[in-house]
Amino acid sequence: MSDGLNDQRAERVADLLSDFRTLQYYIAGVSTEPLHQDDYYCEGWAALRQCSIDGQHVLNSAAETRVPRVRGGPEEQAKAELQQVMLDAFARRHEAQKIYLRQGAALRWVEWRDSVLAGERPHGGNANQLDACDVQLRVELAAITDDSIYADMRSSDYQMGRWTQEDPRLRDVQRWVRARQ
Repeated sequence: MSDGLNDQRAERVADLLSDFRTLQYYIAGVSTEPLHQDDYYCEGWAALRQCSIDGQHVLNSAAETRVPRVRGGPEEQAKAELQQVMLDAFARRHEAQKIYLRQGAALRWVEWRDSVLAGERPHGGNANQLDACDVQLRVELAAITDDSIYADMRSSDYQMGRWTQEDPRLRDVQRWVRARQ
């Protein structure tokens, strides 16, 4: 009765977890503290701190380990368990990618702000440029959506030749995220 795909499912889980681990490594490696304490509450630095908190939350979220008993023997039970683990790994990777992209936008904001300040501190002469940096950050953060991340990651997986036949739907990923908030 087995469909013979459990090896592909296990390989997919391993790929997803490897991607997640790599993303977590990058997320954890970014500084969240500005050089000047008066910059602490600026938008970009606040976004970087939130990314760090969110990354830790995804890492610390417990996996859903309850898998209902299925009919069909050990292979079918293994299939159900692998599908559950795949959803967990897929959703964690999705959330980590979202955090990583938000972090990238905030890091660009830091670079733009540093470029505008050119070693000085904020003053009336550079206020408009600094406001433009804040606006650009908001625009970039707003463009980071679940739909775009899901599509980009699916495309990337496809281009790498990964098995994606049973990847969870975006709706299932979003449900996983909501259950852990």
